[in-house]
Amino acid sequence: MANAQFVKKHGQLSVKGTQLVDKNQNPIVLRGVSFGWHSMWPRFYNEKTVNWLAKDFKCTIVRAALGIEAGKHSYMIEPKFSKEKIESVIKGAIKSDIYVIVDWHSHNINLKEAKAFFSEISKKYGKYPNVIYEVFNEPDHETWPEVKAYSEEIIKVIRANDADNIILVGSPKWDQDVHLPAQDPIKGYDNLMYTMHFYAATHGKELRNRTDEALKSGLPIFISESAGMEATGNGPMNYAEWQAYIDWMENRKLSWIVWSISDKDETCSMLKKSADSNGNWKDENLKESGLKTKELLNKYNSKN
Repeated sequence: MANAQFVKKHGQLSVKGTQLVDKNQNPIVLRGVSFGWHSMWPRFYNEKTVNWLAKDFKCTIVRAALGIEAGKHSYMIEPKFSKEKIESVIKGAIKSDIYVIVDWHSHNINLKEAKAFFSEISKKYGKYPNVIYEVFNEPDHETWPEVKAYSEEIIKVIRANDADNIILVGSPKWDQDVHLPAQDPIKGYDNLMYTMHFYAATHGKELRNRTDEALKSGLPIFISESAGMEATGNGPMNYAEWQAYIDWMENRKLSWIVWSISDKDETCSMLKKSADSNGNWKDENLKESGLKTKELLNKYNSKN
């Protein structure tokens, strides 16, 4: 298994300028997949699936999407169940020796609940270099000052327990408006990065240019969600534009995550209903985006 000792090799991550670097201060690019909302596709949230993604997709990172409000098993309705699901992915990543993003998957501010959750998770898992915190998946209509104030509160809670693991901060309009934090970044903390999300059939060169400007101004960027279809998660794949994004990310050494490990009837769900809950998928269990994502991750992660 090419990445069997990936975290052992790269260890504690940090941010140097705009670049994610490993324990030896060498630039590192993490590439992997995001699970779909835990509150809708909980069956894939287990250690075996994480191990399969590390082995078969060659993921060096997975993202556990804690559904806060949507779905009958959402965090607001079933916090205990929700934490169990997220923790099984964290434990799976630690066992498989890959990195893991703990993603507060919400479009709204829920400060009290987020503080309690991140306090608990950072106490439990902050000592592992595997863990990355994503404090706000995709703010939609919140302003940057609102997102910034919220994020600072969560960062404070995490840093009380975990001095150095990477923290990812979202920006308005579904992580498109990276120019706003670039003009007014969070100060006083190290190892922060800002997320940009793209869907290649909707978002074109304009978003890449905007992100380039943010990078030039010194804002560290992490692509914590992306894919080849439209932003709705549906519609046809735009392979040319997706490849243009990948070339652009690789050229800038930006880490990237593809959405999503789920079996919904939509283009962005990588799995068919026939896919086993514990991995062991054959090609006939994968949909078009799943086959392509596996191919891309195998290709680019073989360089590690």
